Amino acid sequence: ILTILGANPATNECHVADTDAGVIANDICVGEVSVTTNSAVNTDAPGVYAITYTSDDGNGNTNTATRMVYVVDTIAPTLTVSGANPATIECHAAYTDAGATASDACMGLVVVTTSGSVDANTPGSYTLTYTADDSNGNTNSATRTVYVADTIAPVISMFGANPYTNFAYVLFVDPGATAVDACDISAAVTTNGTVDVATPGSYALQY
Repeated sequence: ILTILGANPATNECHVADTDAGVIANDICVGEVSVTTNSAVNTDAPGVYAITYTSDDGNGNTNTATRMVYVVDTIAPTLTVSGANPATIECHAAYTDAGATASDACMGLVVVTTSGSVDANTPGSYTLTYTADDSNGNTNSATRTVYVADTIAPVISMFGANPYTNFAYVLFVDPGATAVDACDISAAVTTNGTVDVATPGSYALQY
């Protein structure tokens, strides 16, 4: 008579050593007899394994019993985002993502996929999402925030002479100015200040 000790079926986490609780075999004639087993549980590979126990009373009588062992992977991968997080780049500067790595307790290094994009030509906040899947039903994700910033002031170029001389009572026509910005090609120029052509003096126009 074979008595299986411990849980049957039994569950074992991937990569955790399996300790077989064993069995006890008693024979009505011989008493306690030895048991052999074909234990073949691979704790590194999720799956279902059968452990068969066999006892022999030495008088031509044998008996067997089976324990089912489920090796499972219930732990999600660990994700590590590489580089700065959050990250900041200047408008129009090329953005190279440092990416992320993932390690799983059962599968080792696993592939990381990235979703989201960064428009380096448009200032704003962007989110990149990294996802790791261990192929055993466990996933994990992490994000990186990327700020596209415009910290460079426009360059203003004034037309005409500076300083500029205008005769009294002669209509003043401002030659104006233009601006070029590294990020915003539509940068506009506004002017404050006035020139009183009826009053000789010095006037400042600011662009």
